[in-house]
Amino acid sequence: MKAESLSRAFAELSTPLIADAALRLKIPLRISPPGIQPVTSNQRLAGPALSVRHFGSVDIFLEAMQGAEPGEVLVIDNGGRLDEGCIGDLTALEAEHCGLGGIIVWGAHRDTAELRQISLPIFSYGACPSGPQRLDPRDSSALRSARFGNFLVEPGDVVFADDDGCLFAVAENVDDLLSVAHKIWERERHQAEAIKSGHSLRQQLEFARYLEKRATDSSYTFREHLRKISGAIEE
Repeated sequence: MKAESLSRAFAELSTPLIADAALRLKIPLRISPPGIQPVTSNQRLAGPALSVRHFGSVDIFLEAMQGAEPGEVLVIDNGGRLDEGCIGDLTALEAEHCGLGGIIVWGAHRDTAELRQISLPIFSYGACPSGPQRLDPRDSSALRSARFGNFLVEPGDVVFADDDGCLFAVAENVDDLLSVAHKIWERERHQAEAIKSGHSLRQQLEFARYLEKRATDSSYTFREHLRKISGAIEE
């Protein structure tokens, strides 16, 4: 799926829906460590990952952008450090200029006020006023993969991010994930509208019937009940 189509398909979905779809399909996901947030709330992004490892200088980002495709998401490995802001407004403006879909940092950013004026979605673990004071040796994987928590992000990966966090999936699974996530979204919207119209979730999910069954069979779980009635609010 092209980056533009991917972003459009994700526009009415969310990372929780993608996660639920992965669970239903038994497709593995890599989930970013808790705490990542958009610099500006209510931002979301989806696109192919453009992985890069930071070693102290902004030139690595500019080099990654040299061969970038529109809609790709710059995924920056800065080791989860919070003692330096490895990107700021100039990097963000350059990323926007070359058509990237956004930036995700395993680490911190700086120039928060300026970043909030830029429309590019940017996700990080917080702000730090100090830029990098170091210049570490660069290794051969700098433009081929990025660590993010305890996993790697590599070519062929796709990233989804919103206010709930950030997920990474293998590109070949994305069409199935989006299709199932959309079906879950439709069901949940129907259930939400029914609640607003006075038909409680307990009624929709035949909760009294579940309690009756559980009273005679203590091994009967709510998830088993949901599967039987196709309730599907959890797997």
